[in-house]
Amino acid sequence: MPQWLCQQLMKAYFKKDRRQIKMLNECWFFYRNSGDSREFVQRDV
Repeated sequence: MPQWLCQQLMKAYFKKDRRQIKMLNECWFFYRNSGDSREFVQRDV
């Protein structure tokens, strides 16, 4: 997971902002399922 996304999720959870959490989760799943994420995921592991 990109660092910027992780930080945004932590802020949203801290504020208990459900709308932001849901939007960020959808962004992460969209990014993860796209073809561009394979290279990043392999480096991240």
